Amino acid sequence: MTERILIYQVLPRLYGNKNTTNKPGGTIEENGCGKMKDFTAAALDRIRQFGFTHIWYTGLLEHATQTDYSAYGIRRDNPEVVKGAAGSPYAIKDYYDIDPDLATEPDKRMREFENLVKRTHRAGLKMVIDFVPNHVARQYFSDARPKGVRDLGEDDDTSKGFDPENNFYYICGQTLHCPETGIRSAMGPYREYPAKATGNDRFDAYPQINDWYETVKLNYGIDYMNGRSAHFSPIPSTWRKMTDILLFWAAKGVDAFRCDMAEMVPVAFWNHAIAAVKKAYPHIQFIAEVYNPAEYANYIYTGRFDYLYDKVGLYDTLRAVTAGYAPASAITGCWQAVEPYREHMLNFLENHDEQRIASPMFAGDARKAIPALVVSACMFTNPFMVYAGQELGEPGMDSEGFSGTDGRTTIFDYWGVRTLQQLAAGAKKLTDEQQALYDTYRRIVTLCNESEALREGQFHDLMYANQSSAYAFDAQTQYAFMRGGQKEKLLIVANFSNRAASMGVCIPQHAFDHLKLRPGLRSAVDLMSGNSVTIDIKAEAPTYVTVPAYSAVILKF
Repeated sequence: MTERILIYQVLPRLYGNKNTTNKPGGTIEENGCGKMKDFTAAALDRIRQFGFTHIWYTGLLEHATQTDYSAYGIRRDNPEVVKGAAGSPYAIKDYYDIDPDLATEPDKRMREFENLVKRTHRAGLKMVIDFVPNHVARQYFSDARPKGVRDLGEDDDTSKGFDPENNFYYICGQTLHCPETGIRSAMGPYREYPAKATGNDRFDAYPQINDWYETVKLNYGIDYMNGRSAHFSPIPSTWRKMTDILLFWAAKGVDAFRCDMAEMVPVAFWNHAIAAVKKAYPHIQFIAEVYNPAEYANYIYTGRFDYLYDKVGLYDTLRAVTAGYAPASAITGCWQAVEPYREHMLNFLENHDEQRIASPMFAGDARKAIPALVVSACMFTNPFMVYAGQELGEPGMDSEGFSGTDGRTTIFDYWGVRTLQQLAAGAKKLTDEQQALYDTYRRIVTLCNESEALREGQFHDLMYANQSSAYAFDAQTQYAFMRGGQKEKLLIVANFSNRAASMGVCIPQHAFDHLKLRPGLRSAVDLMSGNSVTIDIKAEAPTYVTVPAYSAVILKF
């Protein structure tokens, strides 16, 4: 049996942190920090028993930080070019090392990582880590690179703004002018000459506060200063170095790479690098953060990615439907838009970049997204992802320091997240509301592989036959579809309304033919509630169901 991929995203810095001080902008000594050791065999077993197949450890690689680890031979970072006390996990400081924050004994951090890989695999989970290919920390320096490996920028000709063999882009003759952040470093002002291009494609010496000013752009052979001309032959230095980094972590036992801002790196590089990794490690999977639908086919078929974020399609639409800004019928257009490669799309409702469902910026109440959860997880056989804390309704409304009160859980600060602390403490610490939400998430995630129809069955959208209100079906707030396997059929109706709804769902003849349905009275079980009902299945006629407010029914027959 082939399992569906179900990913649990965690930020280890936050996940195991039991400290409740939560001083805004606090240091690691004040606010504490989660460790790799917090992912015990018991914790990983719970995640596996929840139904997840993969765990994405966000922020494992060493990144820039305001914490001083010079006692361990790690160069200090100037706070002027670090976001937050902990620093961004996406400002990589050493591609060949593990972040010392996450180790119980920082000088043994790689050994602790290797033990984490073993525990993860023993729990029956696959390990996903970040690969951040587009940019690095301003003060990137690898002290852990293997013998004989030349560091990024080590051989650059800094007199040239662009050269295919340079790893960075340079603003020749100019000193970097960092934005004013109010930070005054005891190390003195940060100086960079010549200035390097900033990570978000800023090719001048004056990045602003909303730029990725703490990072520098890597050079993959695209001359941005001369019409974006490509220089891929011979293979650029950065291609070779970054491919070697992927192979290094693959050899450590990593099962998949989530590739940050993949579309900011040329597709030709991905074709080269992924082919090299899969030649040596055929099982390894690649997930791309890509936001331009016009490039989806390119990154799948030329770039060789296994999966892409379905952010600007399904995520954005489900968020709008949940918040009442779009009709439920708009969901149909999402799968139609990616029909040629829909099995390559990764579905989600939260991740570290997006606002929490329970925040007032999104829905204000995590329960309102239960119908979106059912749709996102149950429409197809493609991967689905949950962000730690989502299953308890984490609102992300703490004012942590650099992150501020923005409806997101910080990636920049040392912090103790209350819902994650409750989760670690066990069911006795959960409210009735949290337990109910947790049980709903666990039921849906588990069903994705327990149910033959959800795991590998066919999909049939019913909205084209249910646009009128003849049977009290409301296409503004209700979405209906079917899944059909060899042994079971499912009728799924999601209700995005704040009121329970009874309606007739018309099942067209085409669905009968497509899913090999037989008409007649059927005994059905609602996999959401466990209740048994009798439904009358007839072609071109209504099948009557009742769906609770902000919920769904999954009728198995």
